Amino acid sequence: MQNAGTIQDPVNRDGGIRETEAARPLVQVLADTSDKLSRIHSILEERFTVAGERLDADAKLAQVPSAVIIRAELRDVDNIAAIKKRAGKLAKAKKRIFLLEHTSHVGISQAYALGATLVLPAMLTRTRLLAALSDPADPASASSNDPAEPDNAVETAATAIASMFTAVTLGEPLDVDGTKQAGRQIADRITQHGLSEWLSTVRRHHEGTYQHCLLVTGVAIDFGLSLGVRPADLERLYTAAMFHDIGKAQIPLAILDKPGRLDPQERAMIETHPAAGYDFLKNHDKITPEILDAVRHHHEYLDGSGYPDALCAENISDIVRILTISDIFAALIEHRHYKPTMPRTEAYNILCGMNGKLEKVLVRSFKQVALTR
Repeated sequence: MQNAGTIQDPVNRDGGIRETEAARPLVQVLADTSDKLSRIHSILEERFTVAGERLDADAKLAQVPSAVIIRAELRDVDNIAAIKKRAGKLAKAKKRIFLLEHTSHVGISQAYALGATLVLPAMLTRTRLLAALSDPADPASASSNDPAEPDNAVETAATAIASMFTAVTLGEPLDVDGTKQAGRQIADRITQHGLSEWLSTVRRHHEGTYQHCLLVTGVAIDFGLSLGVRPADLERLYTAAMFHDIGKAQIPLAILDKPGRLDPQERAMIETHPAAGYDFLKNHDKITPEILDAVRHHHEYLDGSGYPDALCAENISDIVRILTISDIFAALIEHRHYKPTMPRTEAYNILCGMNGKLEKVLVRSFKQVALTR
């Protein structure tokens, strides 16, 4: 007989959970080796009911877990097939956390394509894994009594970004229509539920570059809505926001996700991403000149101090000016595991202090988006 702490103990033979464990949230762990299952189980067992299962075994869990953690080598086709086989049940879990053995743009993209809501490195700390299973990073969201909204728009958008990064990395076809549709879903969601709900949902499920792209798109959409832009201009804005950082697919993750200050060489590498994104997109017939302009120039400033072309005010379009403000604000308020989330008031004050770089009228108009919406 197994001891009370063993991996399969909480699960009855019929796949149900023992009554004594029912009060705690159920987390299902899937892995390609028993050793990986044991390591994750030892982290979770004090707070959760844990049901562990190897990917090469038959699926047994009958109940829908609150979260699923998958730690497996995604370069193994058998593991991918086993995950796909469980896709129907996995989709019902609110959180689907993939722990990657080898973090790369392709690996992250593949995890999101398999249904991940969050992707983390396999060798992470106990604190970080437990934090990923906890409530949102946004305290206001965590204290709300309102029921959680479906995360379909978030997942659709994350999948679109994953597809985009895969296209750059592997030279696969770019799904422009799918990316636009994802942006349209974000616009519909924000129109119905507001920006704050979008920000807290994204920060709950995503980190790094994907989180940033989703935050920028949401902020840009709400900014456009607050300005009363026409539907066609709103579509241009959210399409530009979705694609704006596509050039980061060519930047090593060690630089993109580095805690702390970048050295001059790393900073120079980061600053190649607007031109790289432009170069990748410029020959796609469904990418308009306005979108190309936004992708290349979203780091330009009115005083000519930006990059890559050191443009001055008269050469910077309205859509770029809106996107630049949205991009900076989103970068300031995004959630990283190694630093606290900056309050929106503080982030807006930083924008206000960027004299000569951002259009003052737009920054003033952005106040209600930054602080109240």
